[in-house]
Amino acid sequence: QVQLVESGGGLVQAGGSLRLSCAFSGGTFSSYAMGWFRQAPGKERAFVATSNWSGMNAFYADSVKGRFTIFRDNAKNTVLLQMNSLEPEDTAIYYCAARRYSGSTYQSEYDYWGRGTQVTVSS
Repeated sequence: QVQLVESGGGLVQAGGSLRLSCAFSGGTFSSYAMGWFRQAPGKERAFVATSNWSGMNAFYADSVKGRFTIFRDNAKNTVLLQMNSLEPEDTAIYYCAARRYSGSTYQSEYDYWGRGTQVTVSS
C-alpha cells in the first residue's frame, strides 16, 4: 500500500520561501506521477503542481507558475515543492498525491494522498 507523508510546512513572511517534501513508500516510486494540491480556509482543495513519473514533464496552476517548482528525487523516493515569493494567498494545507505514470490536474484521478502540511504566509 502506497503511503505519502508530507513535511516542511510552517510559518513564513510574505516574500519568503519554503520547501515542502513528500516521502513515498509502499510502491515503485518511479512508476507514479506526483501532484501537489492545497486547501485554503473555507475553500475547496485545488491543484497546485504535478510531475509525471520521470520528472521530465511538469505542469502548474496559473496562480503559482514562476514561483513554485515541483521536482522529484527518484533515488530518495521523494517529491519536493519549492515555493518562492510566497504570498498570504498561498496560506493553505498542502497535500501530495500519487497516481500511475502521467500527471493530472484533477484530484479525482489520484489514488493515494498524504495527510497534508500547513503553510501559513503572514503579510
